[in-house]
Amino acid sequence: MNNLPISISILFVVTTLVTIWQFYKAANSSKKVLVYLLAWTLAQGLIGLTGFYKVTQTLPPRFVLLIGPAIIFITILFVTKKGRVFIDALNIRKLTLLHSVRIPVEITLYFIYAAGFIPVLMTFEGNNYDIISGITAPIIFYLVFIFKKLGNKALLLWNFLCLGLLFNIIVIAILSAQTPFQVLAFEQPNIGVTYFPFVWLPSAVVPIVLLSHLAAIRQLLRSIKTKNNLQ
Repeated sequence: MNNLPISISILFVVTTLVTIWQFYKAANSSKKVLVYLLAWTLAQGLIGLTGFYKVTQTLPPRFVLLIGPAIIFITILFVTKKGRVFIDALNIRKLTLLHSVRIPVEITLYFIYAAGFIPVLMTFEGNNYDIISGITAPIIFYLVFIFKKLGNKALLLWNFLCLGLLFNIIVIAILSAQTPFQVLAFEQPNIGVTYFPFVWLPSAVVPIVLLSHLAAIRQLLRSIKTKNNLQ
């Protein structure tokens, strides 16, 4: 990606590492979680360096291997008893603050677009409003957990809204990816995430952000239900 400043690649590497570190802290500093996340991220990075994901016209699309395994793993967490125990033990305060990483992610996406590797649809100048989640994350954190001005219902609503913003960009990214199933952005398709280190966006950062929302929503729904039953 010759048109992209090296500083943007460095920014994204740091963002990925911060995302992993934040989730590790949310998982009560579980060394097992940290090892798994780093191993998966390293493996995807090495695959990305080989140019494997740049081959786009295959069936099934190799793009699926960037996010598919993580989605399957998240599903397993929610359908197994041990997985649900893990999810319910995550620190919701740290999960909320984790979403601040979406600010540098969106800055990165803008520069990748400017370099000609993703469509404008995937940036805040197009149809991607995910930066709102990153900007509001610290605000919500302080209003709910520090100043106690908002409660669980407000936090739940925020998580649902930001999850919707996440799904919006995921759909746009998939539909604009250069695969046999592409339906958007033919003039400038989404090929940026097939390059290292940006393969870590769909394979590491997005799954962690997704799991953080889903885990928080599960915890909040259980908490609100318990509170209502006691009244």
